[in-house]
Amino acid sequence: MGRQSLNTEEVRQMLMHVADGMIASESLLTDADRAIGDGDHGVGIERGFRAARERVAEDRFENLAGVFLAVGTALVGSMGGASGAVFGTFFRSGGKALGVATEWDSAGLAAFLEAGLDGVMQRGGAKPGDKTMIDALEPAAARARALSGEALDVALASSVEAAQEGKEKTRNMIATTGKARALGERSLGHPDPGALSMTLILRFMQDYVNA
Repeated sequence: MGRQSLNTEEVRQMLMHVADGMIASESLLTDADRAIGDGDHGVGIERGFRAARERVAEDRFENLAGVFLAVGTALVGSMGGASGAVFGTFFRSGGKALGVATEWDSAGLAAFLEAGLDGVMQRGGAKPGDKTMIDALEPAAARARALSGEALDVALASSVEAAQEGKEKTRNMIATTGKARALGERSLGHPDPGALSMTLILRFMQDYVNA
């Protein structure tokens, strides 16, 4: 029988694990962004998740929403720019959807990803196919919804696979938003750095759940 859910404290620990993983991924993300942008995505992600880790580590939370909102607020406040707004919105919108729940199960995963997706699309105006983080997040959210009756570890693992597939598809997309838009067809062949970050966030969540 798989891992059915995480309580609020476990989610706090999970998000610190995610932060550690994202901090360690700075050079990977910098290289990915240098291929189609100005190379600052990795540095921004590292700065944002350092702030998020500090914020989450110093407090205790009554419910799931509080933990995710704390991460999102820290990202917005520390990263700056479009990435800070988008990734901060993802965590904040997803967290709000969980309300006062204190157990994060597969249905909570689906609610979190779907609300995060809606928030990002409304905030940034991008849609699937625009070569952004949405191209990893949208399939992950759809997969989570389809598996919302399964154990958390099962639903999360499948969502990571869907995000990975979505990220790989961005190699064949021409960027239409952000700094990469100026490259036009030169952005072909390279994955979107935001989609890579989105995939990594979910993968580090999975690592914690499976530990």
